[in-house]
Amino acid sequence: MAKQYDPYDNVIHVMEQAVKVGNIDDHMFEILKHPQRETKVYLPIEKDDGTIHMYEGYRVQHSNICGPFKGGIRFHQDVTLNEVKALATWMSLKCAVANIPYGGAKGGIRVDPSTLSNRELCSLTRRYTFAIAPIIGADTDIPAPDVNTNPQTMAWILDTYSQLKGKPCSGVVTGKPVELGGSRGRNSATGRGVVISTKLLLATRDKKLSGTKIAIQGMGNVGSNAARIFHHRDAKVIAISDVSGGIYCENGLDMDEISIYLDEKKLLKDYNTPGITHITNEELLTCDCDVLVPAALENQITVDNATNLKCSYVIEAANGPTSQDADKILDKRGITVVPDIFANSGGVIVSYFERVQNIQELTWTRNQVNEMLEKLMTQSFEKLTSVKEECKCSLRMAAYIVALRKLIFTENLKGLFP
Repeated sequence: MAKQYDPYDNVIHVMEQAVKVGNIDDHMFEILKHPQRETKVYLPIEKDDGTIHMYEGYRVQHSNICGPFKGGIRFHQDVTLNEVKALATWMSLKCAVANIPYGGAKGGIRVDPSTLSNRELCSLTRRYTFAIAPIIGADTDIPAPDVNTNPQTMAWILDTYSQLKGKPCSGVVTGKPVELGGSRGRNSATGRGVVISTKLLLATRDKKLSGTKIAIQGMGNVGSNAARIFHHRDAKVIAISDVSGGIYCENGLDMDEISIYLDEKKLLKDYNTPGITHITNEELLTCDCDVLVPAALENQITVDNATNLKCSYVIEAANGPTSQDADKILDKRGITVVPDIFANSGGVIVSYFERVQNIQELTWTRNQVNEMLEKLMTQSFEKLTSVKEECKCSLRMAAYIVALRKLIFTENLKGLFP
């Protein structure tokens, strides 16, 4: 029987490899293999029919060695503690790769949000905020949106926390509405970062985005924004998918038209226009394209399908979409993978920009934010490619080496307390 996938085991295994490949002093490494705090909460809410239902929630704080804990909150029926631990660890690594002054955290509630009314979602979010309020704060731990959460969710968290503190606390979350102190460009930042990552990689092969065939698994916030931006930069988005299935068009999809359709809460299985073919999620992963963008959940590219991929490049928009065994297969096949801890870092980078704007009580234009995002990601990519050449390794391994060198160096500087 094949070993069941565990995202936390996966991230620890890759970190251990990176320590060896990067010849990193492992004196403080043991600290990074364990989160600083794991919080589990039970959340009772009264549903619209008057019944009381109990939900399970988590907040894992992995490391604050480089700054306040930072990480999103997801609402999903399959959330587990080990998944949240892995996501928190990836956040520590991601912030270190981006060279921004944050640590890593993550939160989640085990719930299918599609089964709740808007009032029930609000009640659940506020109850969760109340439960974790003692451990979050603008200088302590700053949540943000993730799977199935959005600026409205952040507004509920912000208001609940502010009510508890008796004053406005705009810095407690990022990814909030602009009207409440959010940053322009934050909502599309992760998707934009995916496009920037693709552009940077293609440039190393003397290629451009224009005409490049793109397939995107997942039409949540990240996938849908990436698809629109790819489309506007003349890349050819030939396949996309959501939870209901996928669509394919060899000549490229009109992502502006499809985005309007999806914004109306419609599903791709019901979308029809001349020239498209309906496909499964698995067929999307293995379709003939230049760039594959997994933008859904973890463990999508596995040993079962890695040999069937027909792309040249994988840009990991989701967290942990490729298993470690599949990674080896892709490497042997010459398929370049841009790892999640760099490729999807646009969101946390612009969250950092949002925090800076909140502290300084000013606002930046969308163009300013987008230009700074591209500049910072370009600097990070240059560092990754330099370490890749130094250590003769993959981009994923280079990203982990960059992150761990920074984190372990910082741990050594501070030492242990007491």
